[in-house]
Amino acid sequence: MTARNPLLTLEHISLSFKGVKAITDMSFSVAEGEICALIGPNGAGKSSLLNVINGVYQPDDGIITYDGEIRTAMRPHHAAERGIARTFQNIALFKGMSVLDNVLTGRNLKVQSSWLEQAFNVGRAPKEALVQRQKAEEIIEFLRIQPWRGSLVGGLPYGLQKRVELARALAAEPKLLLLDEPMAGMNRDEKAEMSRFIVDTQREFGTTIVLIEHDIGVVMALSQHLVVLDYGKKIGDGPPEAVRNNPEVIAAYLGTRH
Repeated sequence: MTARNPLLTLEHISLSFKGVKAITDMSFSVAEGEICALIGPNGAGKSSLLNVINGVYQPDDGIITYDGEIRTAMRPHHAAERGIARTFQNIALFKGMSVLDNVLTGRNLKVQSSWLEQAFNVGRAPKEALVQRQKAEEIIEFLRIQPWRGSLVGGLPYGLQKRVELARALAAEPKLLLLDEPMAGMNRDEKAEMSRFIVDTQREFGTTIVLIEHDIGVVMALSQHLVVLDYGKKIGDGPPEAVRNNPEVIAAYLGTRH
């Protein structure tokens, strides 16, 4: 297999809150087009690391290289403009809006018309609105949520809400998709369905994906690359089979070899 160039590289990233270390000297790369899983016990620093990548948290030390651009920190708006999209552990949707309208909010950065054009539906706004709606509808069809496109999100089952959140992220056409526990609270069938959508996203759009997931069976089936954290430090980094047989990882997270 041909080696792929890294889309994202973290070098010596450290993060602390009021003197308490959340991440310590973290370095790893994510290849373009791969699915990379961050795993580790609760409190290991996984969500904090995603927040560093998309600019919610600013690291104390270290360098982030994303798509050829080197930065000591990322800002959320800049991250979104550069093609980084995010879902959250706790669903962050507009519960009083329809599925379609929620997905359309993911298209905001693609809008070129001014607020005046949009307010009076003149100039570029009418044609642009049709294009944005078509793109949103394509994502809705891709994730098979057409039957609920007009439904209020707050009334949908939990598993469908998680899929709508994924749809909103995909509507932004991201190069890098960060998924924070996309299958939390799901049953086995829902996890299998969401796993298929994640793999289809990688294959269909070439999206690079970094995800946090606690179900090791799901992680092993989905990922080409694992990064293991424990107390904010990296203790494993590599292909799933190699990481699974790492004694330090076994001791910290996976339990026994059996």
